[in-house]
Amino acid sequence: MNTWAVPGYTESLELGSGASGRVVLAVHKGTGIAVAVKYLSESLRLRPGFVHDFRAEARLLAGLNSPYVTGLYEYVESPDGAAIVMELVEGVSLRSLLTRQSPLDPEAALVILKGSLLGLADAHRLGVVHRDYKPENVLVTPDGASKLVDFGIAVTTGDSAGVAGTPSYMAPEQWTGAPATPAGDVYAATATFFECLTGHKPYPADNLAELALRHVDSPVPAEEVPEAVRSLVRRGLAKSPEERPSHAEAFVAELEAAAVAGYGPEWEERGRGRLAALAALLVLLRPSAHPGPETTTDTARTVLRPRAGGGGGRAHLWRPTRPGLIVAAVAALLAIVLAYGVPRNDSQAADQAAEAFATTSAQPGVESGPTSPTSSANPAESSASAGPPVPSPSGSQSPASDRPAVSATASAPTEETTQPGEATATPTPTTASPTTPAAPTVKDVAVSGFRQTGPTTGTATVSVTTDGTGPISVTVSWYTGDTSGQLGTPDGNPQTFDRSGATQYTFTVDHTFQGKGCYWSVQATTTPASAGGGASQQLLTRGCDIR
Repeated sequence: MNTWAVPGYTESLELGSGASGRVVLAVHKGTGIAVAVKYLSESLRLRPGFVHDFRAEARLLAGLNSPYVTGLYEYVESPDGAAIVMELVEGVSLRSLLTRQSPLDPEAALVILKGSLLGLADAHRLGVVHRDYKPENVLVTPDGASKLVDFGIAVTTGDSAGVAGTPSYMAPEQWTGAPATPAGDVYAATATFFECLTGHKPYPADNLAELALRHVDSPVPAEEVPEAVRSLVRRGLAKSPEERPSHAEAFVAELEAAAVAGYGPEWEERGRGRLAALAALLVLLRPSAHPGPETTTDTARTVLRPRAGGGGGRAHLWRPTRPGLIVAAVAALLAIVLAYGVPRNDSQAADQAAEAFATTSAQPGVESGPTSPTSSANPAESSASAGPPVPSPSGSQSPASDRPAVSATASAPTEETTQPGEATATPTPTTASPTTPAAPTVKDVAVSGFRQTGPTTGTATVSVTTDGTGPISVTVSWYTGDTSGQLGTPDGNPQTFDRSGATQYTFTVDHTFQGKGCYWSVQATTTPASAGGGASQQLLTRGCDIR
């Protein structure tokens, strides 16, 4: 097992582990804030493709500022390991909730669907497709809110990234490896909604080929859900992506109209209350700390359970079409690849469907994440900008203790995410050197995701790549002005962040602007200086119209 740990954090216990990595509970030494650290497994870290995907997940989270999605504190990578530092969550997965009580009341199911669809909508606006929406990746908090988690296989809209996802929730086009679109996420969300309403998946099957056929050919089983939401199910599970809502935001509007028409204007309050009672009960029934890993994470092996009672069912009442037969052949080939390309490990606890969870310990009034600047002449600015932003739905900052809980979970569903070619391997122990390395050369500095979050506030993501693990300092400066292409006048005091122990760092910083210029700019520089001297970005504020 790799003994490398993210510098600057004290780890206490492991929340979950498996073939793709592990999640541990940790506390940031500088602020005392509890976080979840997601480590990429040693076997996958030695394979460049998986490291690339891990970095991509971190970059996506850094740019996705949503109260309905997991928050990122920082990404750290060194020759000995790679890790994503995320927020903790108090809550339970939708899978655990369904295991406890299923089916759900329609109003409660609508609340779950709406909350996680809002997370999808924020991702879709940035051109990101999740591709793995399922009950294991939806978290329900004790106040009845629902959050979307785990962007591990997310891609940019339009990318052709092969066949990937969780079979029972994959849209027909996802089986063929067609370019990813938000309509595929809408399909998976509707399949999960159907399961909440009925207690079973929309298309049960005995094997992967049959499951593919049913998703492509079998009629939408809308008659099994309450009449008030049948139109939602028909739209969301439509076979063609052109017949579904084009993105999650459009589906939310349809959901709200159907919910009000079917259950009255108070549907959301009632549904949230029922969810809160059930989620709070599950949290109380389970301890907040565990002596060992609670579950395992996903592996590359796809396991499909036979239905209770054996064969039969609607699968034998219809005849597949030609497109369905083609997709079934693809599914059968995929099953063979997975069966022979991935070592079995039947000792894993794959039959348990539970999640790792913990309660955030951020104190009231703490507005920063675990990244803290080492110098700022403006105390107010320091407290507001000491690390990753803590956004509220309005775009302004709020105490970390008031931010909706988002997840860092490691779960083991009975049906696991499919990523062809992924294999497990025995980790090779490595030990980081106890000596302090010399200052490295800074190879690259990048500023991305610079955007306005409020009338006077903005946020940006800074990434730094070095050729060694020695100490560096990153200085972030802000400017205002009225001329495009020029930094303008310094706004407030620069913020300096010290980093060591890795070769790549990504963190998000936010700022309250005092100047009145129409253009805002941000600049990042390092010590030692990078060859390019640093990086900067500029934006035109929403309040100005330059002609």
